[in-house]
Amino acid sequence: MASTCSSALVSIAVLLCYWNGGSCQGEAAVSAVYVFGDSLADVGNNDHLGLSLLKADFPHNGVDFPGHKATGRFSNGKNSADFLAESLGLPTSPPYLAITSSSNNTDEFLGGVNFASGGGGVLDSTNKDQCISFNKQIDNYSSVYAAIVQQLGSAQTQAHLSTSVFAFVIGSNDILNYVKSSSANKLKNPPQQFVGSLISSLRRQLKRIYNLGARKFVFIGTGPIGCCPAQRHQNKTRECGGEANCLSVQYNKGASSLLQEMSAELSDMSYSYFDTYTALLEYINNPDAYGFVEVKAACCGLGDLNAKVACLPISNYCSNRNDHIFWDFYHPTEAAAGMLTSTAFDGSVPYVYPMNVRQLVAI
Repeated sequence: MASTCSSALVSIAVLLCYWNGGSCQGEAAVSAVYVFGDSLADVGNNDHLGLSLLKADFPHNGVDFPGHKATGRFSNGKNSADFLAESLGLPTSPPYLAITSSSNNTDEFLGGVNFASGGGGVLDSTNKDQCISFNKQIDNYSSVYAAIVQQLGSAQTQAHLSTSVFAFVIGSNDILNYVKSSSANKLKNPPQQFVGSLISSLRRQLKRIYNLGARKFVFIGTGPIGCCPAQRHQNKTRECGGEANCLSVQYNKGASSLLQEMSAELSDMSYSYFDTYTALLEYINNPDAYGFVEVKAACCGLGDLNAKVACLPISNYCSNRNDHIFWDFYHPTEAAAGMLTSTAFDGSVPYVYPMNVRQLVAI
């Protein structure tokens, strides 16, 4: 209830700005946050997908979230979407599927929306029928855009969206699915070709979002996917999986170059790219410096590295969650997610470029 009320207050503040000629005085430089992505940013959309198995609406997820209950976040507490909104002084954007049935949802849309879906990927084929693909998320945003235009008109809608942040956390599931695919598939679709297809799709997707009013892009690159407990569990040595990490590096290079190209081509587009791979690998390689102790095993799960069985109600979970990098066999703990988002917000090269989120917002 508090989140909904906060969203409504933000919407009222935005409308008051328009009535005062479009200029707002005060600290808030961001009108709203619109989030796209996968389970790293899902705040409950998958709870509304009846047939999906990719859900986190059960214990022990949410054990450290206010209320200590599962909320659909794949985490022991808050995730990157929560921390980003917090850093911007805004309430967490609510899940799209939780607000589309309201009678007057345009005011809520003005406060920001989270479209992210656990399992989602750049490609429509990634976890098909189990999640909301990136393309479908953009379709949903297109509906939100149309509703806002209907209420405010095109000019005021653009004014609102140009001072909003559009955040993207996407690509990990595409890479994981490719790594798990057969040798025959990899022969037909070599790694370089596969990554090329991801970047080609991403180009169309980000251009479409730009054409629907987005101007400030925050892109969160994929992490060292091969170092998550599920991937380490596949190796007898328990070391990071080289194939997944190599693909992550290639994808991140492609995404970073794409954003650079777009900003050169589109004079009113700005972006902040966060190199999650480099930042998270730094935590893994130098845990003591960042307050971490356990870098290989998941906090919640069963079996070797707590990675043989997912984080389920029957699983064990650690009491010292703040010193674990991984909550379950794929996702970071609240502590790790908070630290990563803080770096994205206020960090500098080599972790974030050409500017951090704080600098992006100030433009």
